[in-house]
Amino acid sequence: MKPCKKACEMTAAELGRYIDQSVLKPEFTDEDIRRYIQEGIDYNCATVCINPSSLPIARELCKGTATGICVVCDFPFGKSSTESKVAQAEIICRDGDIEDLDIVANYGWIRSGRWDDVRADLKAVADVCHRYGTNLKVIFEVDSLTLEQVKKATVTAIEAGADFVKTSTGFFTGGKNEGATYEVIEAMMEAADGRCKIKGAGGIRDREKFLKLIDMGIDRMGIGYKSTAKVLGLD
Repeated sequence: MKPCKKACEMTAAELGRYIDQSVLKPEFTDEDIRRYIQEGIDYNCATVCINPSSLPIARELCKGTATGICVVCDFPFGKSSTESKVAQAEIICRDGDIEDLDIVANYGWIRSGRWDDVRADLKAVADVCHRYGTNLKVIFEVDSLTLEQVKKATVTAIEAGADFVKTSTGFFTGGKNEGATYEVIEAMMEAADGRCKIKGAGGIRDREKFLKLIDMGIDRMGIGYKSTAKVLGLD
């Protein structure tokens, strides 16, 4: 959604509300996880985005703050069975304190044109999320797709009940790794037509791009723990 004022006029705290700070590196120690979750809280980020095993730490640190918890599901490949995705979503969301669940769509199915299967897979997870008051974000891994596939995937995710569509995991290794380009974000916005929110992730590392995407009307961005201070103008 278009903001009511230019991004360059926003305070660092206002800009923080556009950010899910990514704390997803598999090699992170507990100390690393605590440090970067606390940074996300200090920067007034909308959420910290974590792996399921980091939930106890995130719950401890985020409780009573303005920063919610975003948990990834079937990440980063999206290749589990629907049954196992549903089970994982149930375990993550059942306590009712998870703001967002970020799940990876089966982009092999998207590339194969299996739209009914993609829709059913995502709807099963959306139903679990919404039962517990959790938003569902659907990741497409756009670097593996054409723009037309991105548009069709956006419509399909909306039909399945997605609250957000999202560009990338940040862990794609099968080709180019550009993530949230302006062209891709425009395509997602056009296809969504206001029916769901848009999250960009991947390739957002400098303040200029961060501010431009806000002015374009993006709703949320996944920012790596190394880049948050930079995009907020605090580094």
